[in-house]
This record gives sequence, C-alpha cells and structure tokens, in this order.
Amino acid sequence: MSASPVSAPEITSLPLIYRGKVRDLYAVDERHLLMVASNRLSAFDVILPTALPGKGAVLTAVSNFWFDRSRHIIPNHLQLAEKTLEQVLPDPDERARVADRAVVARQLKGLPVEAIVRGYLIGSGWKDYQRTGRICGIALPSGLALAGRLPEPIFTPSTKAALGTHDENVSFEQIAATIGQELAEQVRDTSLRLYREAADYALARGIIIADTKFEFGLDEHGRLVLMDEALTPDSSRFWPADHYRPGVNPPSFDKQFVRDYLETLDWNKQPPGPELPPEIVERTVAKYHEALTRLTGAA
Repeated sequence: MSASPVSAPEITSLPLIYRGKVRDLYAVDERHLLMVASNRLSAFDVILPTALPGKGAVLTAVSNFWFDRSRHIIPNHLQLAEKTLEQVLPDPDERARVADRAVVARQLKGLPVEAIVRGYLIGSGWKDYQRTGRICGIALPSGLALAGRLPEPIFTPSTKAALGTHDENVSFEQIAATIGQELAEQVRDTSLRLYREAADYALARGIIIADTKFEFGLDEHGRLVLMDEALTPDSSRFWPADHYRPGVNPPSFDKQFVRDYLETLDWNKQPPGPELPPEIVERTVAKYHEALTRLTGAA
C-alpha cells in the first residue's frame, strides 16, 4: 500500500507540467489541461510515503458531484472544458489507467490564495482563537468551545505555499492587497455562498462540513472560475452529525483521522513523512468511501 511520492508519471502521451500534493497536471493545448488525482496523501503540507488505494477515484467523484451542484453559483473548470477525456487520451489502455481519476479542465490563471471557510472552531483556527481570540484578524465571541459552531461562517484565507512548505493564515486585507479589493470580495462572497449551500445539503445527509478550502482562477475574460477540487475529504473536515458535540474533537470522514494519528508520533511535520500502518490506511479509505456514499449515493 506504499508508493513513492515522486513516482513516475502515469501518462506518457502528454507532457507532465505540474505535480502537486495530490494531483498531476498534463498539458493538452493552450486552453486545456488533463488533471489526474493520485492516491497520494498529504498532511501538514507534507506528501506521505503511503498511498491510499482508491483515494483518487473518490476525490474525483466527490469533486465532480459538487462542481455540478454549484454551477448556478459560479462556473468551474470542468464546465468550461471543450474536449472529452476520449479526445485527450485516445489510447484506450492509457485512458483506462486513469479513467476514474482524470478530468479535462480549462486552463486558468490561478489566484494565489487558499479560500478557506470555517463554520466550526477547530484545527489552526482553534489554536489562533485560544491565543488571540481571533482567526485571520476576525474577532470572535469569547467562551467558544473546541469544535463549537461559529455564529456565522467566516472567510479565513491563507497563502498558497510552495510544495513542501506550509500555508500561512492571512487577513482579508492582505489578500485584497495582493489580488485587489473587488476580486477579493468576490472570492470571499462566493466562497461563503458555496459553503453555506453545501453545508445545508450535507447536514441533511448526516455530515457536518466543519470547514473547507476552495481554489479559484480567472479565465481569459477575467471571469472568476472555481477550480482544482471542491468539498472533498482532502479539502474539508467532514464530521458525522450524530456523533457531534461541542468541546470534543469529533470523529471524521476525512484525512483529519490521519492527522490525529500523526500527532501521536515524534515527527516534526517536515519531509520526509512517516509511513502509515495498514490499519490506519484501511480505516481512512473506509471513511473516504463512506463520505462519497453519504453525499452522492454512489457506492
């Protein structure tokens, strides 16, 4: 169940142009990319040496589901694509290797911001709140509990860190200074709307979306477009609603389960990451699949 985080490219007919923590991007033409979700797992911005079997397929299915559901809010990079997977990968053997993990996407000018929305107080947000009473410069009421629901969802952006380095929480004002006030407001308002609608949908299916991360780009007309992934177990904290109570770190359907395990180790959160034991891999894979089933109805 292990794989090198820098294993050989899976596609040979197209040039590999970027290898991220999870996804590999291949050039198709000046308007299109092939995006392949791997089974790699990152935690604390470090790619771990242990792969999660089937993870790439789950992430792709969940993302595609949310991209389709959110089209009325904002266009996405799949919606704008003008080519099919069959056109991009005409060789059936090569296509079969990645068919359930690959999508054709429009090339965009990515914005240098991780658009994070938090509905609950957990993770780095909880640590910031304990220290300062704020998250990303946003003042919060006193007396909030670990995993407590916030009065309203908040937009808490971070920088996009280079591979192997850590993202940094920043204020809205810092993002506005980087990409411009009007665009920053559009990113914030769109992120909050996406989160609210998704959180309502998921809660009706027994999942609390505690927080999530979106990424955006601009098309050739300067229009804001949702890209990368959307509301997956990698980019979100999913909690079972029937096990939730404030003051306790809830169980999860996402890679927080892996983070919690890693926190028990004597590891400084720098590369190389530690191998995951088989039982952690199996339980994490099961959680990803349960999230897929609950959200989309797919087995």
